Amino acid sequence: MKNDYLLKINFNITLVLVIGFTLTAILSYRANYQASLDNIEQVSSLTAEGIYYRLTTKFTKPVNISLTMSHDNLLARHLSEEMEHLKDKAYTETTRDYLETYREKYGFASVFLVSTATRRYYTFQGIDRILDRDNPENAWYFRLMDSPQDYALHVDNDEVCGADNEITVFVNCKIKNLDDKVLGIVGVGIRIDSLKELLRGYEEKYHVTASLISESGEVEISTSHSGYEKKDWFELHHQEDIRRELLNWREDASSLELWTPSAPQSGEKSFIVARYIPELSWYLIVAQNTGLLIREMQTQLYQTCAVLVAVILGVLLIITTVIRNFNRQITQLMEERQALFQKATEQQYDNICEFNITGNRPEGRRTEEYFARHGAGGLPYDQGMRILAEKYILKEHQAEFLAIFASRNVLREYEAGNNHLRYEFMMRRDETPCSWMRIDAHIFYSAEDASVHMFTYRKNIDGEKKNEWRAVTDEMTGFYTRKAGERIIDGMLSEKPDAGYAFFILDIDNFKQANDRFGHVFGDHCIRTFTAIIRRHFTDKAVLGRIGGDEFMAFAPGPDRKWAEARAGALSEALRTVCTDGTARWDMSASIGVALAPQDGTDFNSLYQNADAALYQTKKKGKNGFSMYDGRKDGPH
Repeated sequence: MKNDYLLKINFNITLVLVIGFTLTAILSYRANYQASLDNIEQVSSLTAEGIYYRLTTKFTKPVNISLTMSHDNLLARHLSEEMEHLKDKAYTETTRDYLETYREKYGFASVFLVSTATRRYYTFQGIDRILDRDNPENAWYFRLMDSPQDYALHVDNDEVCGADNEITVFVNCKIKNLDDKVLGIVGVGIRIDSLKELLRGYEEKYHVTASLISESGEVEISTSHSGYEKKDWFELHHQEDIRRELLNWREDASSLELWTPSAPQSGEKSFIVARYIPELSWYLIVAQNTGLLIREMQTQLYQTCAVLVAVILGVLLIITTVIRNFNRQITQLMEERQALFQKATEQQYDNICEFNITGNRPEGRRTEEYFARHGAGGLPYDQGMRILAEKYILKEHQAEFLAIFASRNVLREYEAGNNHLRYEFMMRRDETPCSWMRIDAHIFYSAEDASVHMFTYRKNIDGEKKNEWRAVTDEMTGFYTRKAGERIIDGMLSEKPDAGYAFFILDIDNFKQANDRFGHVFGDHCIRTFTAIIRRHFTDKAVLGRIGGDEFMAFAPGPDRKWAEARAGALSEALRTVCTDGTARWDMSASIGVALAPQDGTDFNSLYQNADAALYQTKKKGKNGFSMYDGRKDGPH
């Protein structure tokens, strides 16, 4: 009876354990599976962001260098004289030296120039070949010439002698003269191997697949294919169902994130992150499949069953200790995964924090310590964020920062289906701006505590901001380029169409004389002197730009014609000066044309044309002065 009783007790304990462990295993499996899906989404999103910023950084240099060469007035002038030097070896050698200089300076695999007039393909080795329309290898050239785009990228084999037909990404830019006629195409090439290694590094580290595809869906660059092979990404990965949705995504400031349907037999599915890169006209696709996750979860389930059998057979008397150890192992596993994730992401970001938005509080020991270290220890999330903003963020950015990351706004964005927030702001030190920062926030629902959580990732973007500034400014003068100035001026006119503005064109009189007499170094000194005088006559609200060569523009708010005449007169007087540099002395003056908005035009082009007509009147009168636009269109343009 005693043995029967013990057997009954053991049977009941075993039954309770089996039921309890079975339920625990099922619930744990589901919770871990959902947490792993969330982890896949986070890792895939952050991996896509990391690859995106690495790619834009990698392509910024070749794109900027190609654009710089395409806007080189000396190169345009040199190319326009080609027909006069068809048999001149010195001309070809000068062209070769120009391309070789850029190749050596910036380390590109290829630097080339194609003449529209002769279709000669110049490289750093000389004339390589003549492009023939019937040769399919030259389709890229005729396709760009027939398109309205100013530059384009394509992946192709490098046919230049000695390049061994290596697969290369080419950045091709049109060279135009002042009449907007295309004189040729110039560009650089970078080998695809370095880009493949970049993608391979992320794939091996984060167990994802990464590809760059064209707007038609063809693979341009991946670890196993290139654009030269003409492979369709959707056919390769059996994802035809999402082709239209993905290729219609053109939001360059955010990513498209979606789960594909589960496979009928295996139950596997993929999380896709797609990011459109307008500068390349390509899509970055990062995908992660749940196959590995399902196998890991099944293995974990089998291990749990083995532990259950061992516990039932050998550790009935110490069941409480076993359960506690089991729970401790599960907790440790989750902490190790979270630590691994944080270690991986911290290589890309300066600071990572987690917040429980529903509970309005910091989440986790590291975030709590961060708040305490900066004077916000023990405070609710909203109150702590306000203290941090007032301490470290530039005053002009504080209100918008707090509005975006307020708990109420975060919950509203999450309910609206947006799980990503971003804000760029300037940090300060003792009221002085010190560095640009970007915060990316990922919002997600945590089933563990039934709350909405948010991860924030802070990154220093000073380098990106400097690159953006270099792309829109003239290096010598610090003025805006013509295209950048045109875009800003059109924006100001659209925002306040009825406001009064004055548009000035300023041309250095007889500037060629200074270059011819004293050389281009002195000429550059005169240009810097000229633009420094212009800058002193306008406030920060003015848009100052370099149209080209020795011609500049200024666009400023002005109450009336009388103000514009007074400003033009003061400029003319100030620019009538002697430019000196060492022993070199040259009498400098300027011709100025002025048009007013809105009476003389409501967009950049009309104001430019009318101010140019006024400038022509000044030159007809003998230069060294200014003219207001009077409605006449008898200028040279």
